[in-house]
Amino acid sequence: MSATPPRLTHLDDSGAANMVDVSTKDITTREATAEGHVAMKPETLAMILSGTAKKGDVIATARIAGIMAAKRTHELIPLCHPLALSKVAIDITADETLPGLRVTAFAKLSGQTGVEMEALTACSIACLTVYDMAKAVDRGMTIGGVRVLSKSGGKSGDWSVSGGTLESDG
Repeated sequence: MSATPPRLTHLDDSGAANMVDVSTKDITTREATAEGHVAMKPETLAMILSGTAKKGDVIATARIAGIMAAKRTHELIPLCHPLALSKVAIDITADETLPGLRVTAFAKLSGQTGVEMEALTACSIACLTVYDMAKAVDRGMTIGGVRVLSKSGGKSGDWSVSGGTLESDG
């Protein structure tokens, strides 16, 4: 007996774009964490960490931008549901080995659909904000590594990226 191949949930039977009906899904606690980074010149990182960027506190501004973006994900990604997020957290840390900043975004709610897109949006916008705040001194910065690290809750269960592979609990 062969398994049913995976199906794209945002396409209806005719292949047209479709917002998924989540009305029959159970309300569960759902969480997701995403990560990304901004690589830059060592002197750009030093400027950000010293708080001397002309536009102000780069890390605080990026953190606020990421939180605001998570709350507006449904306005940016066409088929996402508007969600009543209960928690969004952005962690931004220096990484001298890049050199640059590592960004981790966490999103949580009790609801009928997951928050992976909210975590990804928060992370992406936080990274873009770092670029915007420091581009005057380093236009060569690169943004990369944006991905979901983990998700929990819902029918599909929990999974996380570990050692470059996806581990599924459900």
